[in-house]
Parts: sequence; structure tokens; C-alpha cells
Amino acid sequence: MTAVAFHFGAPDKIAYTCRLLRKAVNAGATVEVVADISTTGLLSSQLWALSGTDFVPHCTAADQGSLRELSPVLLTQMPTDNSVNRQVLVNLGSVIPAGYERFERLIEVVGLEDADRSLARERWRQYTLAGYKIARHDLALKGANP
Repeated sequence: MTAVAFHFGAPDKIAYTCRLLRKAVNAGATVEVVADISTTGLLSSQLWALSGTDFVPHCTAADQGSLRELSPVLLTQMPTDNSVNRQVLVNLGSVIPAGYERFERLIEVVGLEDADRSLARERWRQYTLAGYKIARHDLALKGANP
């Protein structure tokens, strides 16, 4: 069963996700990030802006198949159903991503805005009803560092 975790209280979801991805890739994980097209564009720009020692190799679902296979991070608007078996799914969207069950881990990143928190509560409820035990990480208590 997929391990579900909510990271609540990200003051800047994009910056937090950059740090989260850097940590995951450095640990050898492969990650798929789901968000709307403007968010994936911002995330890609910020990943490119990281220093050379912090760079996180990534691509989008629109990139060539060979690049998607080699990249440890895939940015997409919906989880892909391809031959690359990624371990972690990071959801920056407002709904539960279809197909999340095929990932070992799912991380929901939640910002400080009331609307984002409200939508996250609904997703939490849906995961709970589906039988998932959820890990909660309050970023305000951790200083927003993954």
C-alpha cells in the first residue's frame, strides 16, 4: 500500500518542493511531480536556477521518451502510465491524482493559504476513507526544511 504523507504549512510550495526533490534525488529516489501547467513551469524554472551543486535533473511529460527514462524527476499535469517505474509521487495539485496507488510513496505539499488547506483536508479525508494511514509533517514546526 502506498505510504501517504502530508507536508503542511509550506510558506512557498515551489521552493519547498525544490528542496524536497533535491533531497529525494540525492537519496537515489525517482520522483513524479503532479501540478497544473503553470506550477510545473515555475518549478522547472526554479530547479534550473539552483546552483550547479544543487541542480536536480528533471524533464516534463512532453519531453522525448529517452529523456523521461533517464531523468530522476518528471514534471507532469497527471501521473503518467509509462514504463518508467517511479517511486515517489509529489502532488502540488488540488485533487487526488489518479493512479497514485502504483507509487511507493505519495507526498502532498500544502501551503499556507486557506483554500489550499481546505482542499488538503478533503484529500486527507478521502485517503482515510480508502484505508490509508497518513503521516503528518507540520513544516512550521520544522522551519519548512524537508
